[in-house]
Amino acid sequence: MNKPDDNKPTMEFPCEFPIKAMGLASEALHITVLEIVQRHAPEADEHALKSRPSSNGKYVSVTVTINAKSRAQLDAIYLDLSACKRVLMAL
Repeated sequence: MNKPDDNKPTMEFPCEFPIKAMGLASEALHITVLEIVQRHAPEADEHALKSRPSSNGKYVSVTVTINAKSRAQLDAIYLDLSACKRVLMAL
């Protein structure tokens, strides 16, 4: 039986990576999520942003797909999103 290589990275960079954040439905959430992502991935723009409302319309998920350069870049984005009061959850 083959043992998995513990030294092999689970992701290969650069790669396309969707950043998803959820919060109360508002235009401000879209703007905030994009601004946070752009701090770490300046090439991300509004064309990379997609949103989907919850069934009752109270919440929205905002997804920004970026060309991720490293795990450290992704970690920094998620730390900033998690620290934002408008973002209830980041995936």
